[in-house]
Amino acid sequence: MKPETEKIPKQLITIGFLGAIAVALGALGAHALKGKLETGLITPDLLNGFDTGVKYHMYHTFAMLAVVLLKLKYDHKFLNWAYYLFFWGIILFSGSLYFLCTRNLYGADWLKFLGPVTPIGGILFVAGWLCLAISAIKKPK
Repeated sequence: MKPETEKIPKQLITIGFLGAIAVALGALGAHALKGKLETGLITPDLLNGFDTGVKYHMYHTFAMLAVVLLKLKYDHKFLNWAYYLFFWGIILFSGSLYFLCTRNLYGADWLKFLGPVTPIGGILFVAGWLCLAISAIKKPK
């Protein structure tokens, strides 16, 4: 019989760090970045974009947690796909928004090349949700 600690999925470490990062970046946006509005380096639109990144980051961290918990009872390859699609969606969608929306603060206008990366992350989110749906439709082999 396996000890109880072996039943804890290792993905929870990743999920825990992603959740902590989302909370920290949310606080950064609500306090530090909001305080920079008067400098003009952060505009209300940029602050809103940063906030969107934080929201989707946290939503999909919770989605990853749900997927891992579902896998404890119902392991399916499409659940694995959903987990990784949500992870990479966070990196590409939210990550690109974080850099795009704060690039003026640290003089990195060259980061505007990340603009096309954001929708790729969004597509990964959609694909993750579709994989979650497919896992409920298709029976595991």
